[in-house]
Amino acid sequence: MSETSAQTFEQLNRQLQEENIILSAAEVHGMLTGLIASSAPSKEREWLAAMADLANEGQKFSDSMINTLEVLQQQTIVDLASHDLDFQLILPSDDEPLSDRLTALTEWAQCFLVGFGIHQQNLAKASDDLKEAIQDLAEIARLSSEVATGEDDERAYYEVSEYVRITAIMCFNELGSTPAPSVPSNSTLH
Repeated sequence: MSETSAQTFEQLNRQLQEENIILSAAEVHGMLTGLIASSAPSKEREWLAAMADLANEGQKFSDSMINTLEVLQQQTIVDLASHDLDFQLILPSDDEPLSDRLTALTEWAQCFLVGFGIHQQNLAKASDDLKEAIQDLAEIARLSSEVATGEDDERAYYEVSEYVRITAIMCFNELGSTPAPSVPSNSTLH
């Protein structure tokens, strides 16, 4: 885990708490990444409305939180698109207890799947590798945070978090350039 990622985690967590948003930084980043990785970025700020619905009970974010999320969204797009695989999950520092880091990783995976599901309800066009990776992510989202703290557990955590990171990049590379499906209008014919 990069130090910058851990610092971002701490700063975003503080801001979320100050704004009384119940999600953690890992959850917000996972959801945002899922939205980004599942379809081409829209010209408008549809992603922001989706985030408000999912993360803030449908309430508009404060200007400060909007600014933070816009910066995070732009940086996430740049990192996901990087040929150097710069994308990092926003998770707690490696100095935190393994159980806390595993909890944050499972929350990240859960919220990634929520964000991803907004645009990709049907994976028919996805490659078999991507379908399998999404299934694996669903399993990772269900992991228990009850773990020992040995060297093998640390290694397993690293391998799982790396797999999640690469899966997000793979989703973006395969689906991040396809436009989001259009939302049907609420016009009813009588």
